[in-house]
Amino acid sequence: MRGVGSLQLVLILALTSTATGLNIPLEVEQPPTIITHTVGPIIALPFDNTITIRCEARGNPPPEYRWTKDGKYFIPPHETDHTDGTLVLPIKHLEQYRGKYRCYTSNKLGTAMTEEIELRVPSVPKFPKEYNFPIVVKEGEPITLECNPPEGVAPRQIYWMTLGLEHIEQDERVSMGIDGNLYFSNALQKDSRQDYCCFAAFSKIRTIAQKTAMAVVVKSLKRGNESADSDNATPAVRIPGLLLPSGVQTEKVLLKGEHLQLECIPQGYPTPKISWMKMGDRLPPRTKYDNFGKLLSLSDVDERDAGKYLCKAKNSAGEAVHYFDVIVEEPPKWLTEPPLSQLTVIGSDVYIKCSVSGKPQPEITWRRNGEFFRDDPENNRRVLDDTVVLHNARPEDSAVYQCEAFNSHGSVLANINIMVINMAPRILTRDNQEYAVVLGGDVIMNCSVFSSPPSNISWSNDGKAIEGEQFLALSGYLQIIGAEKNDSGEYVCVASNTEGKSAVTAYLDVKDPTKIVIPPQDVQIISGTTAQLMCQAEYDKSLRGAFEVVWRKDGEEIPLSFEENSRYFVDDDMLQIMNVNQSDQGKYTCIARTSLDKDNATALLTVLDIPDAPKNVKISELKSLRNVHLSWIPGSDHNSSVTEFIVEYEENQWEPGRWKELQKVPGNQAAAELSLRGHLNYQFRVYAVNAVGPGPPSEPTERYKTPPAAPERNPENIKIQGHLPHQMDISWEPLLPIEHNGPGLEYKVSYRKLGVEDDWREHLVKRHSFVVRNTSTFVPYEIKIQSRNSHGWGPDPKVVTGYSGEDVPTAEPRDVAVEVINTTVLRVSWTPAPPATVRGHLGGYDVHWSRKRSLLNPNKILDERQTLSFPGKRTHAIVPGLKPFSEYRLTVNVFNKKGNGPNSDPVTFNTPEGVPAQLPILTASNAQKDSILLVWGPPLETNGIVTGYLLQYHLINETTLEVVDSQEKNITEADTTQWQVQGLEEGRLYRFHLSACTRAGCGPALAQESSTVAQALPALLNISSYVSDTFAKISWTAREEQQDSELYVAYMNNRDGNWRISEAVNTSQSFHVIDGLKPGTVYTVRLMAKRLLDNASIFEDVIETRVKGAAGQRSDFSTQGWFIGTMCAVALLTLVTLMACFVRRNKGGKYAGTLPPTQRRDMFSMEKVKEKEDLHPDVESQGMNDDTFCEYSDSEEKPLKSSSLCSLNDALGDSISRDSLVDYADGGREFSEDGSFIGEYSGHKHGGSVSEASGPRPVTA
Repeated sequence: MRGVGSLQLVLILALTSTATGLNIPLEVEQPPTIITHTVGPIIALPFDNTITIRCEARGNPPPEYRWTKDGKYFIPPHETDHTDGTLVLPIKHLEQYRGKYRCYTSNKLGTAMTEEIELRVPSVPKFPKEYNFPIVVKEGEPITLECNPPEGVAPRQIYWMTLGLEHIEQDERVSMGIDGNLYFSNALQKDSRQDYCCFAAFSKIRTIAQKTAMAVVVKSLKRGNESADSDNATPAVRIPGLLLPSGVQTEKVLLKGEHLQLECIPQGYPTPKISWMKMGDRLPPRTKYDNFGKLLSLSDVDERDAGKYLCKAKNSAGEAVHYFDVIVEEPPKWLTEPPLSQLTVIGSDVYIKCSVSGKPQPEITWRRNGEFFRDDPENNRRVLDDTVVLHNARPEDSAVYQCEAFNSHGSVLANINIMVINMAPRILTRDNQEYAVVLGGDVIMNCSVFSSPPSNISWSNDGKAIEGEQFLALSGYLQIIGAEKNDSGEYVCVASNTEGKSAVTAYLDVKDPTKIVIPPQDVQIISGTTAQLMCQAEYDKSLRGAFEVVWRKDGEEIPLSFEENSRYFVDDDMLQIMNVNQSDQGKYTCIARTSLDKDNATALLTVLDIPDAPKNVKISELKSLRNVHLSWIPGSDHNSSVTEFIVEYEENQWEPGRWKELQKVPGNQAAAELSLRGHLNYQFRVYAVNAVGPGPPSEPTERYKTPPAAPERNPENIKIQGHLPHQMDISWEPLLPIEHNGPGLEYKVSYRKLGVEDDWREHLVKRHSFVVRNTSTFVPYEIKIQSRNSHGWGPDPKVVTGYSGEDVPTAEPRDVAVEVINTTVLRVSWTPAPPATVRGHLGGYDVHWSRKRSLLNPNKILDERQTLSFPGKRTHAIVPGLKPFSEYRLTVNVFNKKGNGPNSDPVTFNTPEGVPAQLPILTASNAQKDSILLVWGPPLETNGIVTGYLLQYHLINETTLEVVDSQEKNITEADTTQWQVQGLEEGRLYRFHLSACTRAGCGPALAQESSTVAQALPALLNISSYVSDTFAKISWTAREEQQDSELYVAYMNNRDGNWRISEAVNTSQSFHVIDGLKPGTVYTVRLMAKRLLDNASIFEDVIETRVKGAAGQRSDFSTQGWFIGTMCAVALLTLVTLMACFVRRNKGGKYAGTLPPTQRRDMFSMEKVKEKEDLHPDVESQGMNDDTFCEYSDSEEKPLKSSSLCSLNDALGDSISRDSLVDYADGGREFSEDGSFIGEYSGHKHGGSVSEASGPRPVTA
């Protein structure tokens, strides 16, 4: 607990005789207390169905009601329950209910009563039927037309009008008084008429009453003051008097707060003027003068406004005065407040004082339970004017006492409940009440107690007295200011007095406050899009059921609906407003609230939209009829400043209904000066543009017709062409229809030869083209075109130059010479053809060349033609793209737009040798401990005579990939395609660069990498496989010297690419079974000397497992007798084939190889090897591919590609002896049927095939 010291609440109700307010809980027996009642007077309106007079009281026991009318007991027309205090009177025969009513409400402890409630039943207002004789007066005499309006329901308004319902004109001479009469200070002859009518209007009952019309006849006077009908008489001067009020002095009594009106209406001729003053004082500043100064008004009068007032009427003949004695009085009122009810103990003295004021001084009467109460000294009950004293009060003195004060202006009444009892504390607050408050908030825990005498009240928390400045113990409750978490717990309220003790328990839970952690941010949004306002709040999780987020716009709650047509919805703490429009702009407040607290945050949503259309677009002429000033009033920019205004026009002669842009105006201007064309009927409109986009256009202006005028410009874009050699075609861009400026538009075409003294030839045409015929070929002319219409010529035209028609050139370029720059580029030069022979605009020169033959094969005639065009005037050109070591033929011709001239004499030249192209393929194979065999294909483009090859090879550090040592070798045998590189280090990586060379140099090198082996690989023969649905058997034959070697079998499912490697397998085992395979799946199988997927693999093949059903069929099928016979025939045929292959081996063939795989390069597939090998097919190798009898397979067991004996023989070329074959076999290599080395298809990082082995056996280094 915070603070120091202890705090104990002690609630003490004063028991002195001073009147104290009393609010007794309804659970305690008590006399009636009137809560509400109708306040009179009540005015019954004719269209009311009923009249209701209300009277409601509280008490225990519940009180009953009765009514009196004019002091007598009143029985309601409809019998009601006495527990209902409402009195309902029917409208029918309502006059009998007119009077003053009083409500009495009683129970066993007393009776309370109301003030008198007056019910007024006004009659229907109407004027009495009467006949009014005409009022005849002389000119200058006063007139009073009496209205005497009937009484009715206020407000009442009086009008004076004619029968034609025209108001009678009022001024200083003629005016209506507040009594409704119409006063004429002096009569004039124009006042004569027969239909002066007074109307009384009662707006509340919607009634107008009309008085019978009155006639006034004003007789004119002659100069001799004799009566006559002449118009020349003038009224005599009359001394002022007062038509209203009469007499010398008037007493005016009114109540405080009312509206004071003092009126003086004068008579006399000329019409007197009225002035006002207050005797002995100044008129207050709020004084008003109405009715042409005849009426003085003061609102809300008080005692200071009392006194004597004077009005004075004055004209040239004299003056008259009247005095008003103003007296301000007031009805009774309480000096401070009505006397209050009291609760007191037995034996005490009770004082009831009724302090009132009023003028005249009010009289006071006392009642007890509605009956008059008089002074009774013997029973210790005294009535002392405005005070009642109860000495040594007893329980039977408990009652309702009434004090009523009245004077001539009204009355006031008070009911005072006096309760004289002794009672132990009664706690009215429910026990075990639970309270909750947020951290830092204030909370009030109630402990409402009723007792007599008053109780002492104390609070404790968890058994300890309350301590801390934040605790405030007041009458009936405990307030905690700024609650903290440790204020949670149990609180006990104890009330005690001399009669006993009582206690209740309360529980307080201090919760986390609600706080908006991510408030909405001010946002600008374009109309028609979706606005998003975030509002994320934290709150006490125990209040989850009561938590809600409410959104308000400009103070009004936004209705959130899940219907499809709703534009507002909340999702994940975000308010989204769909299809935003201008009505959505405003302040949005997010209110996060629970049952205990709330937090709010506000953001401004600004809606950006296209600007509204400008308004009031007006045209005004300037100095010329074709220059106007257009002005407008900009519309709303909808929060995005206008950047520009676009002025558009439409004319109804050429393109009616089509609006075109005329002028752009900066957004800060609202006017434009427009230059218009002649002979057009314009109308204009304007639209604004802002960052959102263009707004709608304004309403169009009225039509504005401009007068016709001569054209303002001549045609442009004049084109002079010669489609035929002896004519000149002239065309131009015609004037737009709106540029005609008048009717009868046509063009004057003028032309003459350039540089010759010649007259202009002129033609008038209406179209926009003209043809000059019979001209010389390609002769320069001067041309000009001028526009004109019925109102004159356009401005002086500009002269343009053009040529008549072209023809093809007649001469060829001369002195054509060539200069060979290098093997592929040539420089050509020539002497241009004479300009006169070009006969047109020089287009340029065409260079034609054709390759006649290659100097490598001079007997083969070629005809490869090419052409390049070189525009413009020039004498040389660079020709690229030649092929080296070739013979060429070249010509040149000139051309113009009409065509090509004749070719020049041909020039023949040769291109020199060039360096060869890059080798197409380079493979490294047959890797041994100290040597690697390189095999390559010759370059596809030798570009000369190949003289040999340049070999560079580098020892590579396999960790850093840096070059450790480099060596170079010139291979001078031009026809060789293989080389055995020897003297290499065991188990090391090498990079080889090989390029072909001619006499011009060596071409770009092709690179390949390979590694020497650390030990010799086992040599396997007759590798074959048997494939089932779930396993595969790999078989082989090992040489005697390799019987105890080890190898590894690896396989990969080609779908997932994951390799699986077996444990070491002894080569003497002759087979290995791979099980656990999936039926119908393709696998890649390798035999490797190492348990690594590197370049030391012996063999690789692709197999496919069988489908279960097909395998079973084959198994059953193979048991048939005829099938066994067929297999025997196949075996015999196979033997014959093998013998034929051994014979063909001595005749030669081809071989191919692949690079040994390395550990750091990607594997090349067999398909890639085959693809590269096919780059250099020869006749012999093609023939061998066609010998399909060397290919065979067996449904039960097939030799793998590397074990085919036919492939073994075909892999050797004609120049490779049987010793070579033995060498390769001894080196641990065998060949597949396409000539590849066994096992060289997998695992290498750079691979490829080589061309046929056409040279001698490999040369070693």
